[in-house]
Amino acid sequence: MAERKRYEFTVAPKVTFLADQSDPDKNHFVFAYTITVTNTGEVTAQLVSRHWIITDADHRVQEVKGQGVVGKQPVLRPGESFEYTSGTSLPTAVGTMRGSYHMVAEDGAAFEVPIPSFTLSIPRTLH
Repeated sequence: MAERKRYEFTVAPKVTFLADQSDPDKNHFVFAYTITVTNTGEVTAQLVSRHWIITDADHRVQEVKGQGVVGKQPVLRPGESFEYTSGTSLPTAVGTMRGSYHMVAEDGAAFEVPIPSFTLSIPRTLH
């Protein structure tokens, strides 16, 4: 349990539908998401890479892997947060995103931070 607290992060997403960049008649729905990553553990660590699993309403899955987030690999000390905004598009009005961040702590330990599933949805689609 103590090991788990040493390497602990929280991930909080917020989603916005971008109507001005979307074209529902052509099945093109664009979403922005703002993620806040907070180091709630006891060890400084760097966000090295990301892995996203994006699923649309027709169960089509797209995986995205890459270095850092928005061109950065932030180092977060205990209690610090990093917030960034990015985006994705779907061929359906509803979908989900989930994934993980690969982190490396200052003590050399590598670990994964899960990104809990969150919903991408145009307004008034889900009740």
